Amino acid sequence: MRALVTGGNGHLGYNLVKALLEGGHTVRASVRSLSDAAKTAPLKALGPVELVEAVLERPDQLRAAMEGIEVLFHAAAVYAYIDDGREQEIMDAAVKGAEAALRAAADARVRKVVLTSSAVTVPLTAPGAPPSTEADWTGDTRVTYIRAKTEAERLAWPLAKELGLNLVTVLPGGICGPGFARNTPSLDLVEAMMYGAFRMGVPDANFPYVDVRDVVSAHLMVAEQDAQGRFLAINDEQPHFRKMLDVMHAIDARVKLPLMAMPDFMVPALPLFDRLNALTLGTPRIGSPDLLATLRGRRWNASNRRAREVLGWAPKVSLEDSLRDTMAALRARRGEKT
Repeated sequence: MRALVTGGNGHLGYNLVKALLEGGHTVRASVRSLSDAAKTAPLKALGPVELVEAVLERPDQLRAAMEGIEVLFHAAAVYAYIDDGREQEIMDAAVKGAEAALRAAADARVRKVVLTSSAVTVPLTAPGAPPSTEADWTGDTRVTYIRAKTEAERLAWPLAKELGLNLVTVLPGGICGPGFARNTPSLDLVEAMMYGAFRMGVPDANFPYVDVRDVVSAHLMVAEQDAQGRFLAINDEQPHFRKMLDVMHAIDARVKLPLMAMPDFMVPALPLFDRLNALTLGTPRIGSPDLLATLRGRRWNASNRRAREVLGWAPKVSLEDSLRDTMAALRARRGEKT
């Protein structure tokens, strides 16, 4: 397979490049700037990957990057829940980025396009309700990132049909696991939990967990098989924050357990606690009023049944193993002993 991975320096992109190289494939990876050693050095260390520069604003770069490519893995995105004025950047990277990538792929006659969407494009549910599936689309897009991923994939399907592209989408949950050069919101959550963000009280909420190695596996399967449509790549269980903390504490006793379950009336104050934690504990910010409003009274609850039955995919990395590897990588980045 001759593959192009956009966003090659991201958490998913880096691990995807690594797996493709290990599988003996010919790999090209795009980054925003070839002069940025922080982005290119880890990729170069993986082996014979061809690095190219490609940005949304330069269709000529995108087209050149796809010359001779059989499979495009479009993983580039701006993943952020704390947008702080970045709303347009997040939207453009997702929506305009998907359109530009698909048009360049069609022009270059790329055989297959694997678009990384997200589990946020399917609805959260009420506690105890049946899980969402790939047939469902969220209607709650008040969070910029959720709106961006939803609009990008909704644009991609009719556009791919118009352009005659063979498109498949992978909808991962919150990706954790090793092999990252910088944090994402999913990794920020684990780091904040490690350093005490929920020490005074853990909210009644859960997380759509999946390990990056399992997400890579799903991408490779849809590329190599005659797969069609959308595929949720997410763990069988989307664990409660308390369960995650219990597992993390068992791995490393330095992770303190919460003193109590947070009463529901305190949930609206979480963005304030989040800011205080960032100032006093040095933890990443993990919540915004829009995100908390989206999650309140709802659950991440999505089924991976279609990926299991059609692809033969299943999550192989346990929650414990994934959290152990994630925590070790986060501590290493802080220069701490694991």
